[in-house]
Formats: sequence, C-alpha cells, structure tokens
Amino acid sequence: MELLDFKVEGQLKLDDFPTQLDHKFSNKSLKKQLRKERRELGKMQNTLYAHGKYSVLVCIQGMDTSGKDSLIREVFKDFNVRGVISYSFKKPSERELNHDFLWRHYRALPARGKYAVFNRSHYENVLISRVKPEIVLNERIPHINSLKDITPEFWNKRLEQINNFEKTIHENGCIVFKFFLHISKGEQKRRILRRLNKPSKNWKFSPEDLKDRELWDDYTKYYEQAISETSKEHAPWYIIPSDSKHHARLLVARTIKERMETYTDIQNPSLPEALQDQISYYKQQLKDS
Repeated sequence: MELLDFKVEGQLKLDDFPTQLDHKFSNKSLKKQLRKERRELGKMQNTLYAHGKYSVLVCIQGMDTSGKDSLIREVFKDFNVRGVISYSFKKPSERELNHDFLWRHYRALPARGKYAVFNRSHYENVLISRVKPEIVLNERIPHINSLKDITPEFWNKRLEQINNFEKTIHENGCIVFKFFLHISKGEQKRRILRRLNKPSKNWKFSPEDLKDRELWDDYTKYYEQAISETSKEHAPWYIIPSDSKHHARLLVARTIKERMETYTDIQNPSLPEALQDQISYYKQQLKDS
C-alpha cells in the first residue's frame, strides 16, 4: 500500500482499512527503517525551528492499548527537546470547564518553529463525550440542562466548530496531522491480557478498559462519523494499521516526513549579507581571543 492509501477521503468505514499489513519486514528491519526516518525528521525539525514561520500539530487517537504513548516516544525520539512538546488530555479541570471545550487545546498549540503532539486531542469531545454524553453536562453550556438537550444537531455543530478551529490554525501556518491507530478487537484483548499477566505492566490496567471494550461498536461508529466529517485537505486523517506497533510507528514517521517535504519554502535562513561579508573578520577575532 502507498501512504496515500491510509488517507481518509469521503465517508469512512473502518472495516475497509486493515489493522495489519502483510509485509516482508522483520521487527528488526522495521526498527532500523524507523531510526532512519526519525533522524531525517529531527533534521527537518531543526530547519523548521530556524525558519520560524510554521508550526506542526500531530493528533494521535485510537482505542485503548492502540500504542499511542510508545509511538510518540519512538517517532519523536531524535527531536531537539526545545522543538517538541507532548500533551495528554485527561478529564478537564474545573478551570478548563469554565471555558469552551476547545480552550485548553488552543492553549497547547505549538509556537512557530515547534511541534506539539496531542496524545488524545480535541476529538475526545466528539468521541468519549458522545459515548458518555453525561460528560457534556459538566461543561455548563447554556440551554444544555439534561441529556435530552444533547441532540444530533449539537454534535454536528461541535464537529463544525472543530473544522473551523483547524482551518483557522492552518491558515495561520500550523500544519495539521491526524492519525487514528487502528487495532483489531482481538489484538486489544491480547494487549490487555499482557497488562494483567505481566506484573510490571499491571499499573496500566484499569477496570474501565473492560467497560470501554464493551462499547467498542459505539466508539467505532462515532470515530467513523467524526473522521469522515473532519478529514480535510488541510487537516487530513490517516488510518494507521496498528496491530504491529513497529509498523505503525514507521508509517506515522514516514507520513509526516513525506508531507513535510512538500513544504519546500521551509529552509534554513541565511545570514544578512552585511554579516556574511564579515565572517572572515569574526573568525580572526576568535583566533586572536
């Protein structure tokens, strides 16, 4: 498959996308390829920082155990720490609930020259909040007083607000990537059992994991709608087969690199001509000091 095969265009059915690709590569080979890709990404990030006009937002979504944390760790390992920051959005704080649902995401957007990685993102507000709509009541929105006030129109409006948010930041120089880590229900079961069977992984387990697993079909339905409605040319979604964590990491790294390569105007700035003419003088100053 070509990388463009993972890009969502039109209405999404997750069943049309594989969770595992047939390929000839061993895990060792995939790790080696990833090391090469992330070194290139690290160099590109340094140029982005020096250029100072664009920023990059990477949103990572997926079912529980889909590998979000480890993917972020491995893909961005060779970035300069001053140029990337990762946010994991948990339950909103009281302060955050005193603002609209996008406020805390606006505050976490990357400055020019930097990357921000959202481990879960503003899409939780049309995913987990939709599966469990009682969460919306905590937002204290005018005219939303009970669950019956949370209509399909409410969710359509919220998706429209997300589209407007992403269009605005794109038009102001933020390059947006959105990845859904697509695992099978069988692979999720295997990973949860591993957490239970391996003492060093027990801390990752929560009974909520099993409750959410029972809602698999609901989450799938709402992911399909949210992704279908918000995959735009300026802010595309990519469905990444993730039953193999090693392959998923490589595909995400390669997708970011190949799209960033299309921004040919991102270049290291040149010294002003007056300073370039004095380089020999400055070198001599240092030799004499």
